[in-house]
This record gives sequence, C-alpha cells and structure tokens, in this order.
Amino acid sequence: MKDFKKVLIANRGEIAVRVIRTLREMNIGSVAVYSEADRSCLHVAEADEAICIGASPARESYLNMKAIVTAAKMTGADAVHPGYGFLSENPEFSRMISEAGMVFIGPSPKAIEMLGYKSTARALASSHNVPITPGTKTCVLEKDCKKEAAAIGYPIMIKAAAGGGGKGMRIVNDASALEHELHMAKSESKAAFGDDGVYFEKYVASPRHVEIQIAADSQGNVVAFPERDCSVQRRHQKLIEESPSPAVDSKLREKMAESAVRLVKASGYTGVGTVEFLLEPGGDFYFMEVNTRLQVEHPVTEAVSGLDLVREQLVIAAGGKISVDQARALKVNGHSIEHRINAEDPDHNFAPNCGILEEWLQPGGPGVRVDSHMYSGYTIPSYYDSLLAKLIVWAPNRERAIARSKRALGEFRVKGIKTTIPFHLRVLGNEEFVSGKFDTGLIARMSDPALKK
Repeated sequence: MKDFKKVLIANRGEIAVRVIRTLREMNIGSVAVYSEADRSCLHVAEADEAICIGASPARESYLNMKAIVTAAKMTGADAVHPGYGFLSENPEFSRMISEAGMVFIGPSPKAIEMLGYKSTARALASSHNVPITPGTKTCVLEKDCKKEAAAIGYPIMIKAAAGGGGKGMRIVNDASALEHELHMAKSESKAAFGDDGVYFEKYVASPRHVEIQIAADSQGNVVAFPERDCSVQRRHQKLIEESPSPAVDSKLREKMAESAVRLVKASGYTGVGTVEFLLEPGGDFYFMEVNTRLQVEHPVTEAVSGLDLVREQLVIAAGGKISVDQARALKVNGHSIEHRINAEDPDHNFAPNCGILEEWLQPGGPGVRVDSHMYSGYTIPSYYDSLLAKLIVWAPNRERAIARSKRALGEFRVKGIKTTIPFHLRVLGNEEFVSGKFDTGLIARMSDPALKK
C-alpha cells in the first residue's frame, strides 16, 4: 500500500471539512484550496495548509484544473480528493493528477469515461443485463434532437452526460418545447461540469429514486451496501435521503445490489461510487446512472453500515482492500435519514437566501450528526451551492428516526437568513412520507393541492 502523507481537497465547504476530519484521524496532512469568496470558509481554517486558487466564480477557481494541479504540486501533496460536484467526475482532471505524479482519490479516467459519462454507462448496463429505460445510445446532436426524441416518444428526459446533482436535467412533454429545454440543459451542464453533452431517455412518471452505494478495490473485490431512497426531490434536486428504503425488501435489495455489482465489475472500476435506479411500484427497476464519486448523502450509508466511506476511499486509492465482505456490507443496522439544510426560502419558491449568518447553533444528542461548514458570523457567498448543512439521524427503526429528525430540526437556532428547516418539518408531518408510500412527485403534490392524490 502507498503511504499518503498529504492530501489536497479539490473542493470547498461541508465536503472539504468532512474529508479533512478523516485525514486527521488517519494522521494524513490536509491541504485546502479556496476562492477569493471563500477566504473565511471553515474548510480553510480546518486544513493544515490552505492556498488560494482564483477568483470567486467556480470556473475561475474550483473548476480551474491547472490551478488546482499547481497548488497540489506547490504544497507537496501525494494525492487529491475531489469531493463531490465540480471536477469530481471529470476524467481529464483525474488524468492530469495522475500525470503530475499524484494519486486521484477516485476511479481511473477510463472508468469515469465509461461509467461517469452517462450515455456510455447506459450502453454498458444494457450489455450486462442491467435493465434500462429506452433512450439514446450516445449524446444527442442538436441537428438530430427532434428525430431522436420522436423515436423514444414523449415525454422524454434530457440529462447531462457528465456530472449529477440534478444539473442539466429537463422534462419535455412535447416537441414544441424541445429546442428551448435542450438549450437550457446544455447551458446548465456546461456551467456546472464544463461539458455540455446531453442524452435523452424515456421519462418514467411517479417512480422512486433508489440508489446502491458500492465500493471496489484494485484486488477485484466489489461490495454493495443497503440502498438509499432519494425520492424526496424538488426539480431533481434531492432534499431528504434515507436508508433503507421503505419500498425495498430483502429480496429486491439483493437483486438491485447484484445488478450494481455486475455493472461495476464489468467496468473495471475502483473506488466508491453509486449506481442509481428508478423503481416502479411493482418492483421493476431501471438503471439511471453511476456517480463515480462520493455522494452528498453518503452519511446515511455510513450510519447503517458503521463504516467511514472516506477512509474506504483512501485505503482503496492506496492499493488496500475493502474492509468488509458482501455479507456484512449488505446487512442493515437500524434506519438513517439525511436532511439537506439549504440557504433558501421555502415560502418564496425556494429562492436563494445568502448573507450574514448572525447565529448558528446546531443540534446534538443520541443518533444525531451534523456535517457543516457554518458558524455564527459567516457570510454565505452567492457563487456556489446553497447547502449549509446535512442533518443525519440514526435510530433503531424508521418511526423513531422520523421522531429524532423532528427533535433535531427543532433544535437548530439560525438567524440572519432563511433556511429549508421549516420545509423539512412539513415533509416529516406529511401522511405520504410518514407511511413510506411516496414517490418523486411528493414535493410537487405538497406544493400544489391540485396534484394531491
């Protein structure tokens, strides 16, 4: 195994702080990078070293591959952890890190291109008997868009071929809206991931969004963990995630895990990642995409498995073996729910709400974890994602996890900005959510009474 002495985190905020904590436990030095807008961000203070890599806009800092590689060289880093978002699924960035003589904490450029690029991942899934929805085999050219959409049949989903997090996604119900929505999806994908490639797939109405966390080492071991249910979404942005899913029994869990493992083995993938599926009420599921990185919602898997997935990433990247076998990995221990707390005003169409955070006190107690980079007096910049914190609760069962979520959300003390905390409390009181019988349309139905079942 390699012996990492220093790792640069090519990210910011919450996830950078999260990675730094594991590095510290492993006695590995940490290097933070930051933009001009992030000089006072917590990850800068928490790291052993910090270096400014550019101006406030992401394209001039966190998406600036040359600046990040230069920073890694200057600080003598052995490896680079990309976090999530930004360059985490960019094969060229992975390649640049390797060519500079450092280790990319993630899969190889080839694996990212095969699985992280969603159109090629669909083709691989289809060739290895992993069910997929009808769609285009490759990225769509603008000149062919109408023909490709008509061949699939409306409604269709336009999806960014690179990246994730709901960016570059549009539902198109008929041909009249196609060109506009295609342009919007391509522009959003280019801004978020530096790549405007998109593909089409058939839109599946009222599914659940269920994903399987995987880990694969260089010795050929691949394991899958209990599923995460990410169906509570707004405009394809996940808001609440939980594990296990209320809609998945042990047989279905094993079937989805086997599909995920089969796909990952076929790609020669190493590292942690997530295979995402659409799940229909009858139990049929369809492959959506692979996120070749750590997910925002990885803590719920950590809560029900007892593992530190960042540590697993580092061990795998160093040439080591996954710390669990498949039988132990797929075992469910209790129930975990994650709430994404955003700087948004839920009473005004979730409008961004940046500014000075006058007061920030977060909850604690049994089964409560908060991953955040917030502190009282911090000025929240307008350049980046609105995520303030992730509240993760664990309890022996779902009923108690919901009760613990309510208690913990009620303990937050936040002044100076609007947050989505009141929204999360409304979801926890919703009959559909409490019953476990909901789908990706839940938030739309809550927002528009005319859509209620």
